[in-house]
Amino acid sequence: MKLSEYVTYDAVGLAELVARGEVTGAELEAAALEAVAAVNPLINAVVETWPAETAEGVGEASAGGAPLAGVPFLLKDLGVSMAGKRVELGSRLAQGNVAPADSNLMRRFRAGGLATIGRTTTPEFAYGITTEAVLYGPTRNPWDLDRSPGGSSGGSAAAVAAGIVPLAHGTDAAGSIRIPAASTGLFGLKPTRGRVSMGPDVDEIFNGLAVQGGVSRTVRDSAALLDQIRGPESGDPYFAAEPERPYAEEINRVPGSLRIGVILQGGGRRRTVGPVADAVSRTAELVASLGHHVEEATLDLGVSWEQFVLANARLWTANLVPWLDALAAASDRPIDPSTVQSEILAGYAWGRQVSGADFVSALGVRNTVARSVGRHFHRYDVLLTPTLPELPPGLGVYAEGVEDLDGLGWLDRIFDRSPFTAGFNVAGTPAMSVPLAADPATGLPIGLQFAADYGREDTLFRLAAQLEQAAPWSHRTPAVWAGSH
Repeated sequence: MKLSEYVTYDAVGLAELVARGEVTGAELEAAALEAVAAVNPLINAVVETWPAETAEGVGEASAGGAPLAGVPFLLKDLGVSMAGKRVELGSRLAQGNVAPADSNLMRRFRAGGLATIGRTTTPEFAYGITTEAVLYGPTRNPWDLDRSPGGSSGGSAAAVAAGIVPLAHGTDAAGSIRIPAASTGLFGLKPTRGRVSMGPDVDEIFNGLAVQGGVSRTVRDSAALLDQIRGPESGDPYFAAEPERPYAEEINRVPGSLRIGVILQGGGRRRTVGPVADAVSRTAELVASLGHHVEEATLDLGVSWEQFVLANARLWTANLVPWLDALAAASDRPIDPSTVQSEILAGYAWGRQVSGADFVSALGVRNTVARSVGRHFHRYDVLLTPTLPELPPGLGVYAEGVEDLDGLGWLDRIFDRSPFTAGFNVAGTPAMSVPLAADPATGLPIGLQFAADYGREDTLFRLAAQLEQAAPWSHRTPAVWAGSH
């Protein structure tokens, strides 16, 4: 298969070719590796590649009904373990760390037939919303190489946006799937808390703020991926009720007339810039034209913005401490500037001062926010916001003056730059970024976020499919695109 042909298919389309015997998994793998060679030197999104273990068994996987059999796939360098492969968490502290066994999520990727060919960049410990780790250097946005692709799933997003693979793994604790999706013109859905197992090594990450998922160029690919990875595993502390039908079927169902509340400004100091505000207005008009009831709304978190940021900082930094301590012990390395970036060191030091009472208080704020956000869905089926209040920033912007920030200051910077996403992590409700708009002046993509009530990914997938049909985006490709090589 020629590279120019490979990039025209999404994951479901490639799997259908394999199932019909029109192409082999080995041919798809070769095309994906050709794409890596063509564009990765420009964007620095892929850390490492390896032969796809499922490639030879694609025929059997297809015969067994694996819906994504043979599709080239990339793992984020965090949140998932593949036996015998390195998981370095974007950090010099964990450099060379090898996973002894598959995590639950990896087993499900295998069962779905995905041909995992490598891993992608992430900021150190996924502790940021730009992908510029010291370990492997900055990842660049395929739309503008001087700009960030977002984070923390920025490597996965850059790889998908540039055409290396049609979909890739991501995690999301405060927007880390949706932010890079918005920054690179992709579709990205954060599932409901408890939808995807985090086991077996941990029961939850960041006290339930983090979830597993992926980024893709089409809605149906994300639906197919979530169908493969959803559902509880033995020992999970909680799980979301299974959906009434597969999400791959939901995208073929009309959403009906939804009540949609539109929120233009976030809770932080940063105001939504003109091009993004215009995109929200145009999107509100679009959904209204599709028969949905639209009105202005506000998002009440139940606590002040300062209390919200403080609680998240306590949870994030307190979780950092045992994580870094364990890695330092395992690697026999110190926790200092030779192994850890300054913002992580600041979070580590700040987290060591978080008391048990502070931590329990932060969990109380999590509960307050979850209840308050949940009440919005008594009035609305869906909330519409910008994914980000501004266009993707230049590389290096987040690092300006970082050495002067403590652990709280770094979280405040992250949340100020992304005031719309984290509330739905704390609440545990699903949310998606949809690439419905672009900046007229620069051509940079603009993502629009839609959030729904707990467990209602079905509503989001139906709406996303309707929007994809009404305002398709697949024809828009970035400046760095494997298909042009």
